[in-house]
Amino acid sequence: MSFDAHAANLTIAVIGTGTMGRGIVQVAAQGGMRVLAYDEKMGAPSMAKDYIARMLAGQVDKGRLSATDAKAAVDRISIAHSLEECAKAHVVIEAVVERLDVKQSLFHRLDMLCPPEVILASNTSSLPVTAIAATCAHPERVGGMHFFNPVPVMKLVEVIGGLKTAPWVLDALMTIGRRMTREPVLCVDSPGFIVNHAGRAYTTECPRILTEGIARHWEIDRIMTGAPGFKLGMFGLADMVGIDVGYAVMESLYQQFQYEPAFAPNPLSALRAAGGLYGQKTNAGWYAYKDGKRIEPEIAPAPKPLPQSVWVRPSADHGDLIAPLVDLCKKSGVVVEASAQPSKTALVLLGQIGYDLTTAIQDLRLDAARTVAVDVLFGLKGPRTLMVTPGIDPAMRDAAHALLASDGQPAIVINDSPGFIAQRVVAMIVNVGCGIAQRGIASPVDIDKGAKLGLGYPFGPLEWGDQLGPKRVLHILECLHAFYADPRYRPNAWLKRRAMLGLPLTAPEGRDR
Repeated sequence: MSFDAHAANLTIAVIGTGTMGRGIVQVAAQGGMRVLAYDEKMGAPSMAKDYIARMLAGQVDKGRLSATDAKAAVDRISIAHSLEECAKAHVVIEAVVERLDVKQSLFHRLDMLCPPEVILASNTSSLPVTAIAATCAHPERVGGMHFFNPVPVMKLVEVIGGLKTAPWVLDALMTIGRRMTREPVLCVDSPGFIVNHAGRAYTTECPRILTEGIARHWEIDRIMTGAPGFKLGMFGLADMVGIDVGYAVMESLYQQFQYEPAFAPNPLSALRAAGGLYGQKTNAGWYAYKDGKRIEPEIAPAPKPLPQSVWVRPSADHGDLIAPLVDLCKKSGVVVEASAQPSKTALVLLGQIGYDLTTAIQDLRLDAARTVAVDVLFGLKGPRTLMVTPGIDPAMRDAAHALLASDGQPAIVINDSPGFIAQRVVAMIVNVGCGIAQRGIASPVDIDKGAKLGLGYPFGPLEWGDQLGPKRVLHILECLHAFYADPRYRPNAWLKRRAMLGLPLTAPEGRDR
């Protein structure tokens, strides 16, 4: 099939001019393409065009766009009054309600109206493209083009091929995505595509940690937005998206993946959704809100008395990560013992990776009353994470807290957990990303791009795994799996093979090299 996605006269029809639809209209028009806007609701396309004109005028006022370019983009938008008019476009993009029956009915009508060379694309965020195309006589010209809200701001678009989608259709949609100044990523038809699939780790592991009583929700958020570098904590993000919306997505993907343990929703989210505590839109969710602003829990000041002496257990495999902790102890003025074993009164500091503190105390035959652990994997940028067991002496816990906060950086005390908090969350993100690669859903490059642009992660899952070291990530997961005996923590084969072979996680499969 000959389809020129670079054609100067390329016309895009957008069906549905709500929040997502009008955003697609805007980026298509700004990309130099003629756009036909259609909606069954009378007056909706005109309102969408007026809204776009105001948004572009705002960009002109801020100096981000020339008045000439803004006018040209608005002039390229026309109002379609019927589906028959939309059938004259080269590409039709659907952005209607996220219901399979509605989309199937619409695509069946479009399939009958449009010539075979017209591409039909769905902006579905969760429905199978293959199922949407099932009612079409020409399913080969049906593909997915999943934009993110708000479309003009979010640069990513997922291009999805159904089981019968022709390669030329995907090539064309990738080109059109670039013309819209989006960053397209290519994936096969699969639950959650790339972004919602990759997001299963962050959105399920943080509530799991909360359920275990390891830390409070706001402490988890502060830890994840600290050294690991997330823009938003998971609980703050859930409140912004809407706990009801987020939980529905979790339930849907859990079912679509045939109840994969790694994607299991959390009952705490279900309870809030059932009680109408949806987050910002109800002024109550994980956080409370006043006048639209989140009310931050107060943080108690760190204790004052420092320990008399500390013993920091040396590490052969991550001594470079332990060194800053030793430096912090020395700068605080606390005596750092250099003996092979701690004295009977010293505070014992461990900087382990993967292991829970109880197991480390047992294996190393240490005194639980004065042994604590510090997460050193992501550096000592605050808030620092201090982990204790049920056997800790409160005086020793407070002394360790005072030590970690001695240079002004905040510290958060958490209960015992394999992998601390940041270690286990990031390891799960890497593992899920490896699962996407293993299933052949997308390339490593597109997996990383999707997570960074679609989820706002500081690094892509595979990129992050390579930075931390595949063997180190594998070790964290093995510790989690051994401790909990829960299949949600089983390491993915993609990760395990590359860690064992000393290869980066971006290394392709053998037959693809």
